Amino acid sequence: MAGNEQNQDLIDVIVSDHRNVEEVFVELENDAVTPERRKELVDHAITELVRHSVAEEQHMYPVARRVLEDGDQVAEHEIQEHAEAESVMKELEGMDATDSRYDELVRSLVADIRHHVADEESELLPRLRRACSQEELMELGRKVANAKKTAPTRPHPKAPDTPPANRLLDPGAGMIDRMRDALTGQTTRH
Repeated sequence: MAGNEQNQDLIDVIVSDHRNVEEVFVELENDAVTPERRKELVDHAITELVRHSVAEEQHMYPVARRVLEDGDQVAEHEIQEHAEAESVMKELEGMDATDSRYDELVRSLVADIRHHVADEESELLPRLRRACSQEELMELGRKVANAKKTAPTRPHPKAPDTPPANRLLDPGAGMIDRMRDALTGQTTRH
């Protein structure tokens, strides 16, 4: 899919990520899912959400700050939502799927992400489509796709969320996360 992302504009890459995570959420909501499969699904969702969030924070939100009149406020709101979700993801990461709080945290994460996605797709993305040229959106799509390749795969709630610090530190954290993933057998799709 990554090759395909290279030919998509920013909006298409972001919406595609949203749809992929929603598919995982739908499976998670199936009561017949075993605890082992539930843990696999949550771990996969966390990986994808972290990579997606990092790419948005590196590339989409700085553009929103630049091209939207209220861009600073919009970006700060989105980054705050990312931080809240990342805190829940970090808690889930070390938790067993049979833990009494696991399902509650998963439901909270799913609800928060769905709210975030709805806001982005109804407000931010259409505004960016109007404010940016198609060439800029295509370039941003490539940058976001590339950023996801080196982004961390695990939540780092205390890591910086804004440039330039996030652009400097995220690839290093991503490399360490992918090494940990390889050692634990967790796979990451690009």
